[in-house]
Parts: sequence; C-alpha cells; structure tokens
Amino acid sequence: MELKAKKVAVIGIGKTGLATARFLAGREARIAVTDAKPISAWGEASAALDNLHADLTVAPYGSEILTDTDLVVPSPGIYPDNPILVEAVRRGIPVLSELELAWRFLKTPLVAITGTNGKTTVTSLIGEILRVAGKKIFVGGNIGAPLIGYVDGPQDADWAVVEVSSFQLQWAQTFHPRIAILLNVSSDHIDYHGSFHAYREIKETIFAHQDVGDLAILNADEETTASLCGRLAVRTELFSSSVAVNHGMFLAGETLFHLLSGGEKEEYPLAMIHLPGRHNCENVMAAILAARACGCTPPLITRAVDAFRGIAHRIEYAGEKNGILFYDDSKGTNVGAVMRALESFSQPVILLLGGRDKEGDFQTLAPLIRKSVKELLLFGEAREKINGLVGGVVQTTLAPTMKEAMEKAYRSALPGDVVLLSPGCASFDEFRDYKERGNRFQEWVRQQQR
Repeated sequence: MELKAKKVAVIGIGKTGLATARFLAGREARIAVTDAKPISAWGEASAALDNLHADLTVAPYGSEILTDTDLVVPSPGIYPDNPILVEAVRRGIPVLSELELAWRFLKTPLVAITGTNGKTTVTSLIGEILRVAGKKIFVGGNIGAPLIGYVDGPQDADWAVVEVSSFQLQWAQTFHPRIAILLNVSSDHIDYHGSFHAYREIKETIFAHQDVGDLAILNADEETTASLCGRLAVRTELFSSSVAVNHGMFLAGETLFHLLSGGEKEEYPLAMIHLPGRHNCENVMAAILAARACGCTPPLITRAVDAFRGIAHRIEYAGEKNGILFYDDSKGTNVGAVMRALESFSQPVILLLGGRDKEGDFQTLAPLIRKSVKELLLFGEAREKINGLVGGVVQTTLAPTMKEAMEKAYRSALPGDVVLLSPGCASFDEFRDYKERGNRFQEWVRQQQR
C-alpha cells in the first residue's frame, strides 16, 4: 500500500490517532488531523504532532477535511454514523481502521482476540505464556500500545498478540490473523452498532480472511459461536467448561483436557488457575489453545498460568475491612461482564451498578440478582433506567454518584458480604475511563482500612 504524497485524514487525536499520525509521517503521507475537542484541549498531543515535522495540517471538525482526501482513518470511538464518516462513504473515500492499516504493513504472525468479555485477560495471558516460553512478543491493540505503533518499528517480535474490539473491526477489510479467538458475544455497544445482530456480525469478521493454514478458536458453550465451525474455511478448535469437545479443550472434574488432532490427550490441573469464576477457566483454555498453536509446551504453559494473577479492575480483590470483602470490576462495562462477576462469588453480594448506559439489556440480570445479590445500589446517569428494569428485585437504593453508592454499601455490609463494583456501564458520566473509576473505588477501600 503506497502512502507517499497521499492525503490521509485522521479523525480523533487520542492514543490511536497520534500513533497513526506518526506512522503516516514516516511514510511521507500528507496528513490532516481533526478532533471533536477544541485544540486547546488536545494537551500533549499538540506538541507531539508539532514534533513530527511532517506535511500535517489541523482541520476543523467537519466534512471539509475530506477535500482531496485519499484515505480516512477514524479512531475506534468514532461512531459509524458520524457525519464525517458518512460523507466519506458517500464520496467513495476508503475508510480504514488503524487495525486494518497496521495489518497491511505487518510482517509478524498475529494472534487476535475478540469477544464481549475476557479479551484483555486472554490477550495478557497469551502474552505471558509466550514470554515464559522465551519468545519475543508484542502485546497490545485495544489494550496498551496500538498495533500501528509496533508496525512503525523494526517488527522484531516472534508473535504479535492483539486485543481487537468491534470498533476496530468495523472498518477492517482484509485483516487476517494467523490465530483468531472469539471468546463470547453478549449484548454490548448496541448504541454504536445499531443492533445485537450487527454487533455479532462485526465480531465474526475476525475470521473472514482466514484460510486453511490458520486457526479459529471458538466457545463451544455459545451455540451461535460454536456453529461457526461448519461455516469457516479454517481449522477450528473449541473450548468448553460444561461439555466434552472432540477437538479442543474442556473441563472435567479438576482437570482441563486438550484433545489433539492425532487423538493424543494433554492434561492441565484446574488448580493452576488463580482467577475467580468459571468464565476464567474458559479464558485460560482459549489462551492455552493459542499458546499450543504458537509452539509452547505444556510444562511452560502450566508454569505461566500458575503465575498469572489477572489484570487490574477485572474482579480484582481490593481489600477487606471487618470481614467485608471488596472487589473492583470496573472493567465490567456490559451486562455479560456483570453476570460473570456475580457468578464468581458464593457469598452475599452488595452490587454497585451504573454509570453511562450503552443500551445494555439489564433485564437479563434479574434472575442472577435475585439469586446472588443482597442489595442493589444504582448510581450515575443510568440509575433511573436500570431501576425501571431490575429495581426492586432485591432491596434497591439509588445514588447520584459512585461515591455515595460506595458509602451506602459500606453502611449496609456485614461480615462475610462482598461489596462488588461491577457497573455494567461506561464510566464517562463521572470518570475519564474505567481505570479512573476503579482506582477511585480502590482508594476509597483503602481509606476505610485506616
């Protein structure tokens, strides 16, 4: 793909947009950048763009940026119905995600992980297994460093392990991972994609350009996902925590079994997994299947999994006070994540739920709330909506802010209870991102322990 002297419009100047601009500068493209935020709010990005010493202009946020444009690269958070993108499509100007642009220059074999929940855990664990196995790796994508930043360097890793969001797949055309994983699909980002059907279809495009030399890893416990086995022109392996599978991995008793194509069987102890919840058993199986396909041996895999303690803000233990346990699941920004978090505890749960709604199907939580939740605390912008759907299933209290919800939770909790922040919503009504929300929760827990 030739970029020299081509005009490329970069929409959105966050981490991804800035990395994209750097990449384009190195290929002597003519760059136009824009963002919905005023330039005065760009912060360090403004200086970083100045230091590129490229043919770069800052354009007003509107369709004017499309004049004489050869390519548009939107940041992942830019909705498909954004007027600039709609106009670009109408004019026939190619729109590519940063993921797709990076792929076209990538020389390193790629492992790509998508799904509604568990992506970050599986991406991080695969990276850790490969590291323990002595392989040089790049880990990033939707977490950490954008793939395009790696492509802009020497590309000297043995494997690139990349978390992929539906936003990134939205504008991907030829993206082709050597190993692709679809962990699960539940209701999320309906406000972005328009419907659950459209959301699932976008997720499934991760396999669209794989061929017989590649591997697709699928969740056998989701009927629609498992049905892809018969539709993909690629070798498939399944993972399941509930049924035996004849090609892939499954849980039986206290052992994870891996059935190989030649009929051999590998065994891994369930005790090596130190992450709570059955869903994390599934995450580990998906990671093992990928790691084996990358050439890692079972003893090294077992050692790496045994040492892995999860990721920040994903059902993360935050502390204990007077026999009350606190868990931070701020990364749980959809209903499916809340389900998985609740299923991880046998103790009574005081659940903090709320934030900015993403058109989540909260009614599906009602049976699990009735079974597992002692008290429901709803906070943030979405509190009234969620209350109308599941309020009253158990004792329910509404609070304008997360801080007020946390304080009420502590007053209500008794020894043996779990106070769980698993908001099921985006954080942007109160916080910069889910990390800030989780950090605030953990800071509050530490204050209670003094």
